[in-house]
Amino acid sequence: DALSFAARGQFDTVLVDAPCSGLGVLRRRLDLRWRVKEADITRLAGLQSKILDNAASLVRPGGALVYCTCTVTPEENQEQVSGFLARHDGFRLDPAEGYLPAETARDGVLQAWPHRHGTDGAFAARLIRI
Repeated sequence: DALSFAARGQFDTVLVDAPCSGLGVLRRRLDLRWRVKEADITRLAGLQSKILDNAASLVRPGGALVYCTCTVTPEENQEQVSGFLARHDGFRLDPAEGYLPAETARDGVLQAWPHRHGTDGAFAARLIRI
C-alpha cells in the first residue's frame, strides 16, 4: 500500500504514478467530463499528498522521487510539488529543462497538454533528496 509501505531510505529512485482525476485523457474518456467533480479533485489531492509524504521516506540521500499524473489540474500537479517541497526541505526540484524538450519542460517540470502537444495531458516532476 502506497500509504504504509515502509522501507526507509532504501531506494535510489521511487516512482509515484499517483491516482488522479485522469482529466489529461479527456479526449479519449469523454465520460470524465461529467463524472469528475471538484470534490473528487480535492479528495485525490489529499491522497496524493499522503502518498508523496510516505514515498519521501523511501528515498535514500542523493536519490530521486519522481511524481507523475495523467491530469492537468494544478491541485494535482504543480500544487502537489510546491506543497511537498514546503513540507520536505530535504528535497529539491531537479529542473526538467535539462533533459526534456523545451516545449514540454517548463518551470522545472514536464507538462504535456493535449491542445499543444497532440498527446494526452500529463505531468511529471523529479525531486532529489539532498
